[in-house]
Amino acid sequence: MKKGSKTSQKSLWKRIWRAKYIYLMILPVIVWFILFQYWPMTWLSISFFDYDLYRGFSGSEFVFFDNFIKFFTGLDFWRLIRNVLLMNLYALAVGFPMPIIFALFLNEFRTRKVKKVVQTVSFLPHFISMVAFVTIVTEFLSPSTGVLAEIFRFFGKEPVFFLGKAKYFRTIMVFSGVWQEMGYSAIIYLSALTAIDVNLYEAAMADGANRWKRLIHITLPGIMPTIIVMFILRVGSLINANFEKIYLFQNSMNLEVSEVIQTWVYKRGMIKYDYSLATAAGLFNGAVALILVIMANRLSKRYSDSSGIW
Repeated sequence: MKKGSKTSQKSLWKRIWRAKYIYLMILPVIVWFILFQYWPMTWLSISFFDYDLYRGFSGSEFVFFDNFIKFFTGLDFWRLIRNVLLMNLYALAVGFPMPIIFALFLNEFRTRKVKKVVQTVSFLPHFISMVAFVTIVTEFLSPSTGVLAEIFRFFGKEPVFFLGKAKYFRTIMVFSGVWQEMGYSAIIYLSALTAIDVNLYEAAMADGANRWKRLIHITLPGIMPTIIVMFILRVGSLINANFEKIYLFQNSMNLEVSEVIQTWVYKRGMIKYDYSLATAAGLFNGAVALILVIMANRLSKRYSDSSGIW
């Protein structure tokens, strides 16, 4: 038995040595993950201390769950949860189906050149930097110089300062996100569409199935595993938010609906220097996201033919 295990170990090391250049290529990725993803996680222990930057862990008082209790009982807690959930549920209801619909729309194009042009144009917003993107949207919605303001004036109506009214903030976030990410997100579904057997469509056409029936009975079931995996990942981010975009759109007039856990953590930790409370809030956010992913993955296994993501 020992001899067999030694032989298998030698064989393993031989295979590793033969593929040494491949392992060297992925080494920078491994180092990056260790330095920027895993090593910073050791600092999550700050949430259990009344941490002082100058005293370090040895000079800071261990307070156990006091920071979590302070966060949960704070005046901002339920407002932050409400804001992030409402925004993400709105985005899930509107933004999640749009790349799927767009991919199906592109798949129906018969002219290859037109399809490529439409697809390329739809990709462009994704590659604009977030600062530039927010600036474009802000200028478009500006009550003084914006395109929308000119349209309002043309019809004899007073322009609206949309970013200054809290009731419009979630709609602006969701629909600007659809414009920015719809084309790029559709790539995944377009790839899944190419994997569907063409013979299925030919057989359906021979049986007299029209385009709508082919979509319902062949196309959608063919990409359903991909849709389920993407849905699981999206559910896992229900408690998360696009910090950079929200922070750039945020102002004192829409703060009531725009303040979410991520922006609160940044302000609490980096501006007010309350590292312990900010870390506790961030750790809570990550734990809830993990629970949501596990729940969505189990539900997908129970109620569909998909095996989920693990």
